[in-house]
Amino acid sequence: MQKGTLEYEQALDAVIEILRSRAREGATLVRYGDLSSQLARLGHQVPAYEGPMPYLLEDASVRESPDGSLPLLSALVVLKDSGWPSSGFFKLARRAPYKRPGDDMVLWTRELKRLTEHYADH
Repeated sequence: MQKGTLEYEQALDAVIEILRSRAREGATLVRYGDLSSQLARLGHQVPAYEGPMPYLLEDASVRESPDGSLPLLSALVVLKDSGWPSSGFFKLARRAPYKRPGDDMVLWTRELKRLTEHYADH
């Protein structure tokens, strides 16, 4: 699956819908493996820890918040072992245009709160 292809765009749409649904449920976290399984049930073969998954998660956040004003959907996806997002989430959150402040815990907690508040209205 290559970025920019129809297959990728369809998988990206599916990721966004899954994460929006989780956000509407009160920012319910999802493990990488569970997200991969949900995508597979929808016909998208996306391995949990390799290939396009990190790009799909970053692109989902960027598409939802291109100017940095909205919360980052990828905050909902966590590693099984730690229960925390991957380092890629924190790198994205700290770069422009997002520039989220605070240490990892503060940043992540704030992002989850913003997701709950934003998607409760949608």
